[in-house]
Amino acid sequence: MERQKEFVLRTLEERDIRFVRLWFTDVLGTLKSVSVAPAELESAFEEGIGFDGSAIEGFARVYESDMVAMPDPTTFQVFPFEGRGIGESARMFCDILTPEGAPSWADPRHVLRRALSKAADRGFTFYVHPEIEFFLFKDIFPETGAKPEPVDDGGYFDHTTHSVARDFRRQAILALERVGISVEFSHHEVAPGQQEIDLRYADALTTADNIMTFRHVVKEIAMTSDVTASFMPKPYNTQPGSGMHSHLSLFEGEDNAFHDPGDEQRLSKTAKAFIAGLLRHAPEFTAITNQWVNSYKRLYSSAQPGQISEAPSYVSWGKANRSALVRVPVYGKPNSARVEIRSLDSATNPYLAYAVLLGAGLKGIEEGYELPPGTEDDVSALTSAERVAAGYQSLPSNLAEALDKMESSELVAEVLGEHVFDYFLKNKRQEWEDYRTQVTAFERKRYINL
Repeated sequence: MERQKEFVLRTLEERDIRFVRLWFTDVLGTLKSVSVAPAELESAFEEGIGFDGSAIEGFARVYESDMVAMPDPTTFQVFPFEGRGIGESARMFCDILTPEGAPSWADPRHVLRRALSKAADRGFTFYVHPEIEFFLFKDIFPETGAKPEPVDDGGYFDHTTHSVARDFRRQAILALERVGISVEFSHHEVAPGQQEIDLRYADALTTADNIMTFRHVVKEIAMTSDVTASFMPKPYNTQPGSGMHSHLSLFEGEDNAFHDPGDEQRLSKTAKAFIAGLLRHAPEFTAITNQWVNSYKRLYSSAQPGQISEAPSYVSWGKANRSALVRVPVYGKPNSARVEIRSLDSATNPYLAYAVLLGAGLKGIEEGYELPPGTEDDVSALTSAERVAAGYQSLPSNLAEALDKMESSELVAEVLGEHVFDYFLKNKRQEWEDYRTQVTAFERKRYINL
């Protein structure tokens, strides 16, 4: 760690970096930042940067508001494209501490660290590969709530020649790679203006940091193109929403713990128990992976005829089945064995989301959960009676239902810790209350002449 600090300080001097941003997130996953002068960074490494925790969503009450942001030098990265002609800038993520130097229970990064530490105690390293979807809009109208205008009319895998989207993805990928984030794929998604960029797999903490960086970079590059990037889960009534399908795997040293060459499905007992844990606890953690009122418009969207909809509404798993909540992709190399969970949207807090997913999977391993039979059905195309007969449980249909399931979950309470668990429930109950008391344009249009 000392060597890394020395590297950071030397780089600041050699590259004449004028601004160092220290980043962290609140409980809801909103990026927070404080800038320090390079000359002050050495003392920040030793003492941290004090701030008022009561002003941050979910961090502290007024009478215990003092908190400390401690820079993590291993996350140092130069942002060469943000200088605007006045020198380069850099960023580091922070761990949030109490004034006594203990980790803050309110820090989402600490929540994920605790979950990863529990996995490490069992000999596991947790890896994640996210597929991040988002929209690009020419214009948005947050004041009136009018429908935003997409930057193109493209569809799935369309080659949008000469469009903003094509140039934007190229610029965004170059910017991401310049800050050390490897991109595997990018393409146009199903809806007009909708994009997907897939990040290379990494350990879960690095991936969560990368997702927060990704959102910042994408919004920055969009601004330079005079468009707006949005991670809203479901901006249009009749178009698919933006998900963040995440591929998960556990490794024991250099070996993939999910692979068993002797199994008919090439899945180890560990993998099957992990999947069973995800399935059993899915209704309980959905409030975390899908935390907004709007998230449930994506999960329960009705696709137009002939249109692709890949948001799962029901608890099931299958091999290469894109209608299932958990999909096992076909893979070649043993170390590519993984499972894909498809409910997450791209507006989740990645630290909390990956913590609860890991917690559910580990619970399945610890308790020896039995994996139910996989499905080859298009679950969303079945009738309600057919789904009941097949034993497919529904995910919560709205935020209120999801919060009820979460509130009764010992697993989610244990993974998040009492502070984050209680604050999250309180905040989201208020969001639901604000939403359900709104009289919408839909209601006025349908009922005004009653």
